[in-house]
Amino acid sequence: MLDFLDPIRELNIISIIIRCLLAACLSGIIGMQRGKHGRAAGLRTHILVSIGATLTAMLGLYTTEILGYVSDPMRLGAQVISGIGFLGVGTILIKGDAKITGLTTAAGLWATASVGLACGAGFYEGAIIVAGIVLLTFTILIKVEFNINKRVKQIYIYLEISDINKVAFVVNHIRDNYKPLSLQVIPSRSNTVGYLGVTVCINTANLEDGEDKIKKLESLDGVSFAVESF
Repeated sequence: MLDFLDPIRELNIISIIIRCLLAACLSGIIGMQRGKHGRAAGLRTHILVSIGATLTAMLGLYTTEILGYVSDPMRLGAQVISGIGFLGVGTILIKGDAKITGLTTAAGLWATASVGLACGAGFYEGAIIVAGIVLLTFTILIKVEFNINKRVKQIYIYLEISDINKVAFVVNHIRDNYKPLSLQVIPSRSNTVGYLGVTVCINTANLEDGEDKIKKLESLDGVSFAVESF
């Protein structure tokens, strides 16, 4: 590939410093973008993940190239790819009626770990390119995604059914007519004996459309009341 990089692809003190600094810089840029938007994993978290992955990759190379052990040098790196999932789970939150946030940050941490592994292995070009794409995803593509998603809004509705014999009718009506994104039958929030609650998430064009859907659901036979849920 790039011949001038060959001297620092070998594992020596100079290349070790370069790999660690490159990993810290690339992951730091990604982390600052996340931190600026108030995400749970920010500058320090991304740097620590990437530096740890970098050392892991270099450790695998060290055991084979320097110590002469016969093993797969990327075996330790493979454990980073699978193990980073535990850290990613910590950034995923469930709000309200099963509304999930933090998936993008978790995916970003996983990608940052891969950037660190690439730096540790001396694959500088791949690390820089992937870090650039990750940063592009967080900054530019989020606007594209927003413009696509803003055309369709979601509304969460909670309704209570006063007659348990009508539960199947109400649930089937919602599924057939509203194509819900999620639907759950739960104990009633009013704690009224014999009542059951239903939480549903559906697409709606605007506020008026959402209110109209709530009124139609409230008018169903067996439904005691329906309200927007948060």
